[in-house]
Amino acid sequence: MRILHTADWHVGKTLKGRSRLEEQERVLREIVQVARSHEVDVVLVAGDLYDTAAPSAEAQRLVMRALVGLARDGASVVAIAGNHDHARALEAYRPLALAAGITLVGDVRTADKGGVVELTARTGERARLAALPFLSQRYAVTAADLVTQTPDRHTAEYDQQLREILSALTAGFGADTVNLVTAHLTVRGGAWGGGEREAQSILEYAVPATIFPVDAHYVALGHLHRRQRMPAACPVHYSGAPLAVDFGEQENQPVVCVVDVTPTTPAKVTDVPITEGRRLRTVTGTVAELAEMADDVGDALLRVRVREPARAGLRDDVTDLLPNALEVRIDPEFAAPLTVSRPRTGPERHPSELFAEYLTENGIADERVQALFARLHDDVTGSR
Repeated sequence: MRILHTADWHVGKTLKGRSRLEEQERVLREIVQVARSHEVDVVLVAGDLYDTAAPSAEAQRLVMRALVGLARDGASVVAIAGNHDHARALEAYRPLALAAGITLVGDVRTADKGGVVELTARTGERARLAALPFLSQRYAVTAADLVTQTPDRHTAEYDQQLREILSALTAGFGADTVNLVTAHLTVRGGAWGGGEREAQSILEYAVPATIFPVDAHYVALGHLHRRQRMPAACPVHYSGAPLAVDFGEQENQPVVCVVDVTPTTPAKVTDVPITEGRRLRTVTGTVAELAEMADDVGDALLRVRVREPARAGLRDDVTDLLPNALEVRIDPEFAAPLTVSRPRTGPERHPSELFAEYLTENGIADERVQALFARLHDDVTGSR
């Protein structure tokens, strides 16, 4: 059986106000081509198809075309909801998607109601896939009650609740099937890619790799945007994002994972590069030095640090030289000293970061307060 594993498309994501839909479309077309050229039997999309719970019509059209394209040559396509997706919206599409050979799992389901997906390869090999979409802490108890039928475990920690859900979903794994898990979550010790939603990546949301069963042939994860394998008793992999979503990910190497596996042989994982996305770069220098770089940056989208004091017209001078400069800032060494003490604001400051800064300034050192803030923030902004 041959599997293609991808995740964290974040379709609809803008960068410093610039739409990247055209770029995202090229990347998804490349992924469809990889699936076809490698003749994969199964495609797993491990969450965060969209960047927002209310994607535009254009973003929805792009994602659905990509999913249909992946299924067109007979591959079984399974996509789960991530923390950026609207779980109930994916569930609404589920009946239509099934008619096209696409299984959408927005909500946690029991094994007999779609939490376990039966798959068959072109060669006749069978697989059982346990699907675990993203769960906020608020809904983890409800999901655990639904799947495990053990409502007396309300006091269990988040990772224990997920462990029990996975145990129930993987109970039917057998020796004659390829046993698969796909989930959207943070494994403890994983390296961040740079663009993840902070409040849903840290604190109680990190789980140990030991929650996955040892008889799983492959675990396809989404949420962390950097390609990596996690140390575990079974193969646990993040495919990473196929397109860098912000400048914190400019050093990531976008890939999809092609996995060959049988019930009796270990998974062989091959990283296939995804090259259609534009490179993100940070460049630093004086205006004169930036002018010398202009011919070397190609079509990369740029973050520019100017090593000169601020002056009228400086930004225009830089953008004339580097039209793809999305952000222009003065290097801190040349910036004028701040004369105010209020917290900095801006699109890159996450509410958790601002709240932590407030606590520090007021002499409050209590991780429980920060954890409570993160949970409240999740309840307000999370789709599930």
